[in-house]
Amino acid sequence: MLRLQKRASPISWLSSFCSSPPLVIPSTVLRCLRLRSSFLGQAMAVKKAAESFSKALAEEVQRWGSMKQNGVSLRYMMEFGARPDQNNLLISAQFLHKELPIRIARRAIELESLPFGLSEKPAVLKADFEIPPFKVRDWYLDSFRDLRSFPEIKDTNDELAFTQMIKMIKVRHNNVVPAMALGVQQLKRDLKLKVMPTELQEIHQFLDRFYMSRIGIRMLIGQHVALHDPDPEPGCVGQINTRLSPMQVAQAASEDARCICSREYGSAPEVNIYGDPNFTFPYVPSHLHLMVFELVKNSLRAVQECFMNSDKNAPPVRIIVADGIEDVTIKVRYQ
Repeated sequence: MLRLQKRASPISWLSSFCSSPPLVIPSTVLRCLRLRSSFLGQAMAVKKAAESFSKALAEEVQRWGSMKQNGVSLRYMMEFGARPDQNNLLISAQFLHKELPIRIARRAIELESLPFGLSEKPAVLKADFEIPPFKVRDWYLDSFRDLRSFPEIKDTNDELAFTQMIKMIKVRHNNVVPAMALGVQQLKRDLKLKVMPTELQEIHQFLDRFYMSRIGIRMLIGQHVALHDPDPEPGCVGQINTRLSPMQVAQAASEDARCICSREYGSAPEVNIYGDPNFTFPYVPSHLHLMVFELVKNSLRAVQECFMNSDKNAPPVRIIVADGIEDVTIKVRYQ
């Protein structure tokens, strides 16, 4: 049958018999033609269904992306998560069941129309971290589809199943940041001198929105998952440490940054930290560590490169932790 399809279409094959009537078509040929017709019909049906499904999915993404998302403060997370009983976990899952599709749909929409053709860069179109490759946008569409296809959450069993699903969603999106970073690198390489740096502000604004939203999505998922921990760390409510010491976080982040600097340059400037060692405040340790680490790492690199060929010793980087009435300020300085 396959060889018949490769040689000629049914119409051209039958035309060779038309010059010598009466014609008797063998039953084997009829079966072949019926099978081919059946396969063609199935292929058309699949294509039509795929187009219809894609259109329906796109319309649903647009509809959910236009909905207003609900902000959730750190204080509310602490107060709500202080009693992680089955009822509160059920309420949390029901909230995420409606909130996450809104946030994920918005990101999927933005990924379709990035400025300067960033949407078409290979690293954004497909990430080579998985086989087969998937579009970054398709990760968001897959997650949106999973959330929307999950039935209404009514009891503890539903909540546990939902929790497992959003854990997988979080893992699915682990490589979004490196994929987007590669896309930006490709964009800068392609543009070269065609666009002034000031004209890339639109890209920076998008990335700020995108990464802030990503942090929010992962925080909501991570907090809900962490509330299931039967033996949480003392003073912790989910991912939030209610008595976090910024001095300790700054110390740990500085040590990590100095290790990176030493590995890259062979040595690293000292880091001096100033502040009240007894001061604590509620925050997410991993978030604070990452922010301080990046600031210190950049500062160490700047100092090291400046004094690399100098006879003078590199001055230390200074971290100042100041607590106010309503906020906490962490300042990183270098000369």
